[in-house]
Amino acid sequence: MRDSEDDGSLEVLLLKRTETATFMPGVWVFPGGALDPEDGEGERGLANCARRELAEEAGIELHPEAELVPLARWITPEVIQTRFDTWFFLGQSPPGAQVRPDGEEMTAGQWLRPSAALELQGRDELELHFPTLRQLEAISGHRDSQAAIEAARSDPAATQPILPKVVGDEREFRILVPGDQGYPED
Repeated sequence: MRDSEDDGSLEVLLLKRTETATFMPGVWVFPGGALDPEDGEGERGLANCARRELAEEAGIELHPEAELVPLARWITPEVIQTRFDTWFFLGQSPPGAQVRPDGEEMTAGQWLRPSAALELQGRDELELHFPTLRQLEAISGHRDSQAAIEAARSDPAATQPILPKVVGDEREFRILVPGDQGYPED
């Protein structure tokens, strides 16, 4: 995240996955990827992974001790063939950092206010998948990056797994998360 030079409001970095990707081609995502053994274990290892992936995919280097605060943890639904246990972190971009997509995994990048990203998605001008969409909704009400970090830091559910479930059939379905009406408890 960063605070806009214009008015100090919260902006997030979104990257566009290559159209040739086997998983989520052309979708706009937050930087991230698979945990490597050299990242370490536990939450610290996951934060190291986030730093490494940000550098690899977007060309933005975070200091090794830069604070990354867990925002959420999502596990893909059982009906999805490729499954992930994904942690979302919030961190402050270094001042003046320039986005340089790697050109392999990521082909474009842009800083957007969460509300602007949601508006673009609503007009089919930006393809987002459900967890990214929900995380943008979660932080869209924060005035700046520090407010978003403070809210995530004080959220006891930030590290609790969210397991969406798909209800319906191939033609008509809904994605529900715990707490939604109709979420299957079994």
